[in-house]
Amino acid sequence: MAIKGSLKEASLPDVIQLLFLGRRTGCLAVADRQNFGTIYFDEGKIVYAAIVNRRDRLGDTLVRNGKVTADQLRDAVDRQHGDREHKLGEILIDLGAITRPDLEAYMRLQIEEAVYYLFTWSSGTFNFEAGERPEHQDILVRLNPEYLLLEGARRVDEWSLIEKKIPSLDLIFSVDRARLDASSPELSDAQRQLLPLLDGSRDIRQLVDDSGLVEFSVGKAIFGLITAGYAHRVGTSSAAAPKVNDARVDEHRNLGVAFYKAGMHDESLREFRRVSELRPADAAAPFFTGCIASRQGRWSDAVEAFRLVCDNGGARPAALHNLGFALEQIGRLDEAEAAIDQAVAGAPDDARVILGSAILALKRGDYAAAQARLVRVRDVLGAKLAPAAWYWAAVLAALGLDDTDGAMRAGRAGVTAYPQSAVLQNNLAALLELAGDLGGAETALRTALAEEPSLPQISKNLADVLYRNGRYDEASQSYERAAKLQPDLGDDLYFKLGNIAYKRRDLAGARTSWARAAALNPAHALARSNLEMLDLAR
Repeated sequence: MAIKGSLKEASLPDVIQLLFLGRRTGCLAVADRQNFGTIYFDEGKIVYAAIVNRRDRLGDTLVRNGKVTADQLRDAVDRQHGDREHKLGEILIDLGAITRPDLEAYMRLQIEEAVYYLFTWSSGTFNFEAGERPEHQDILVRLNPEYLLLEGARRVDEWSLIEKKIPSLDLIFSVDRARLDASSPELSDAQRQLLPLLDGSRDIRQLVDDSGLVEFSVGKAIFGLITAGYAHRVGTSSAAAPKVNDARVDEHRNLGVAFYKAGMHDESLREFRRVSELRPADAAAPFFTGCIASRQGRWSDAVEAFRLVCDNGGARPAALHNLGFALEQIGRLDEAEAAIDQAVAGAPDDARVILGSAILALKRGDYAAAQARLVRVRDVLGAKLAPAAWYWAAVLAALGLDDTDGAMRAGRAGVTAYPQSAVLQNNLAALLELAGDLGGAETALRTALAEEPSLPQISKNLADVLYRNGRYDEASQSYERAAKLQPDLGDDLYFKLGNIAYKRRDLAGARTSWARAAALNPAHALARSNLEMLDLAR
């Protein structure tokens, strides 16, 4: 279950402490206006952290600190393009560019500094998604948050003082060489490292990049020089109006992708709209805009966005596949099939695209074609696990071909592969109920209900099983929960609620429920007959 909130109500250290004590695994996303960061946990320990649009990538850090050369990094990146299964750090080790202890030390430093930076955010929102893991990252370190919390508190206190002298990272400082040489003060290692760079041409961000030091170390060193009178402000790098360039567009796009992955769709949409304003021909912006519209159920908007992608960037399989899915949702099946057929032609070995084609065949009632395409998906995937949607489609295709044994095999395999999928548990329950195994059906439905209590159909199906077992009180509670979630779920729900009320001699309740069933389905003969019976009994 997701954990969400405001940093004004719960501080980031408090949230981290909660996740640590609960031994949680997942991703904590933190957003503050145009800033976005993530912290990944594994059983309560911090294993990765990063800030979007902030130069803290491991490769850059290693090059800046002289641990690997730029050529070695390029070689490792080139090798990774052809071998996505291996992480960049592991490739650098295999190349002999760095030792494992050195790599782990710099990964630890990178993660610590990202977390410390996030501690300085006093406003914004946080969102924790369980089970999420970092993409394409080495997980070589496991940090105890308690140490980070103590050090972070100290740094936040110090940074509040530093900010009085250095309120922005865009400021440029210069050193008074004559006064410094005359005084010969005792300087820290960081101050000595920064002296050659404090020439009045670099802002704080550039000093961080050029020195290889972290922001806190640079800020603390310059704060000391300013306080002693050896350094003074000479300008700011943000005096000129920002230009519409690739870097600015990339910043908005990176933020948009990060917000999208964190499920913060309104914030993501804002960033991609800005990308479209700055670069109208950009294909990535309408693609993600279409994905967001799909997530929000705005299917017509999704169709418009994906068509724009195809117009701007060419008919890519991913865009065509999503276009077909959106068209399918609004019932334009012929257009959907044309789009997905084009996607399959462009990516004949893309399992997701073929699966989309199979699901469309299901919608059209062509169960033989759907099953054949599902077989093709498994051939393409090989030993890889099929997605949950494959098992859902396999059950329906088998049922459509009157192959109940095949449907049951697919249903059981699905919940074995994805035991936390409420939809697959619900499908299996329906098959078990059909086979007369009401106990097994109830177990599957209760598992599904625990995972997704907000799905009304699960409560309705559980109520049906309980009703068949004669457990009317429990059935009534489950029917009422389903009706509360979706009042127009179906006439059968209200008809059975009326029957239960009648068994309890609650004639007023029976009348209300049967009347609702008849209103939803005027052709429901039994509901109308029961209402007439009540009228005659007056």
